[in-house]
Amino acid sequence: MKKRNKVILAGMVIAGAAAVPTVAAAGGDVDMPITGADLDQATAAALAYTGDGRVTGTEVGDEESFYEVEVTLSDGSQVDVQLDEQFNVVGSEADGKGEDQSAGE
Repeated sequence: MKKRNKVILAGMVIAGAAAVPTVAAAGGDVDMPITGADLDQATAAALAYTGDGRVTGTEVGDEESFYEVEVTLSDGSQVDVQLDEQFNVVGSEADGKGEDQSAGE
């Protein structure tokens, strides 16, 4: 019985160790999507800002703002809309074009 427990424990350790490189390879940075009522508010704010498109990605705790909402416009281009904790637009970036914009420009 003890040998069986050691084998099970060893298997669990190996399985756990196999998961560590995945997190390490991602730099320990796990993107957390916006959920619930916050998702509804963030979506409304981002689409009001862009005036067009559909939300194709979200993130809480983005390095540039509290919320980030990725909007794909009808022409296929993408815009990352940066929002603060009150869902105010604080900036945006057109993906792939390298154009940074501040809110109000």
